[in-house]
Amino acid sequence: MTDFAALRTMMVDTQVRPNDVTKFPIIEAMLSVQREAFVPSALRAAAYVGGNLDLGQGRVILEARTLSKMLDALDIQPTDLVLDLGCGLGYSSAVIARMAEAVVAVEEDGDLAAQAEARLAGEDVHNVAVIEAPLNEGAAKHGPYDVIVVEGAAEAVPAAIEAQLKEGGRIACLFMDGALGVARVGYKIDGVVTWRYAFTASAPVLPGFAKAPAFVL
Repeated sequence: MTDFAALRTMMVDTQVRPNDVTKFPIIEAMLSVQREAFVPSALRAAAYVGGNLDLGQGRVILEARTLSKMLDALDIQPTDLVLDLGCGLGYSSAVIARMAEAVVAVEEDGDLAAQAEARLAGEDVHNVAVIEAPLNEGAAKHGPYDVIVVEGAAEAVPAAIEAQLKEGGRIACLFMDGALGVARVGYKIDGVVTWRYAFTASAPVLPGFAKAPAFVL
């Protein structure tokens, strides 16, 4: 029988702490949330292996290193309302839910959204609302948000998403340029989001987050 608790500790000790993520709320959340409960059943044995986990159709669950470093840069507070874009089966939302006041998790794949809702309920996570909607539209009616986390990569962040960020809020996203990816954190000041480099990482570009093709005569 697989000792998932031991694997969870090993994940934190080998993939999270060595990457300069030491904030107690992040460590506590990643030690507490059962990652194996939020991955496809065929991947349960690989739930704690380093690397992104494939959800199919170009979607992934971000590796522990990437997610933890994004959360570290965002510095989520217990009073924050967080928009989790592309929540997949709900793992990221479950982790963020232990750090924030509430999470609005958006998933455009109906099957993933239904599974995320069921899995979160099964793990007694009650401060997450799962919304089925296009990822590039977000969930404006529940915002604005203190923090937005994009669970995948972008070539460009839609203006509709930046508009849902509260003044003074933070947003984290991976930006892909070919095979190279960089995680950046954006800060909204005077209505404008300014992006700063955080670390290198990679993930597939989310639906609706690709750059519009340039018009060529």
